Amino acid sequence: MGTAPRMSPRPARLRLATAAGLALAVTVALYAFGRTHAPDFASSLFGRRGNDANILKAQVGTALLGLAFYQLILALWIYQRLPGAGAAPRPVHLAHRIGGAVLFVLSLPIAYHCITAYGVQTDSARVALHSLAGCFFYGAFAAKVLIVRSRHLPGWALPLAGGTLVTLIAILWSSAALWQLAYS
Repeated sequence: MGTAPRMSPRPARLRLATAAGLALAVTVALYAFGRTHAPDFASSLFGRRGNDANILKAQVGTALLGLAFYQLILALWIYQRLPGAGAAPRPVHLAHRIGGAVLFVLSLPIAYHCITAYGVQTDSARVALHSLAGCFFYGAFAAKVLIVRSRHLPGWALPLAGGTLVTLIAILWSSAALWQLAYS
């Protein structure tokens, strides 16, 4: 009786390196655009300008944070890491995919307004953290899409990618939406 052929670690490393390279490329591209683009402080978000636009972004950002935690709970259930929940039924997988797509689409108007109205700013620690986390979020999202579609990756790759996204959303929320809602 023969043994099954072993997969070479090279393709997995190449896929991981490709995902990391994609994350870096998207992050750097957004950072470069945000640093060189002339901010338009008068731009609007769904017809709202100035502080009204920022309050709307904070409210949508809060919904995104809630959706990120929803995604985390569904992922824990899918991978049977949710205590007492057992195996996730098929609709949970679909709900997780749909939730991720909704989260991404809802984030786009906020990101577009942030990068066109303010660009990437580094004048204060909070704003720099928010700007850099925003750039890295889309890089990490691109990497996660690549990772989720890849086979034969180490078991830690997908949870790391998903956990990074949830962490970045929490950082983005706490460095902007929380601040905006608390001080407006």
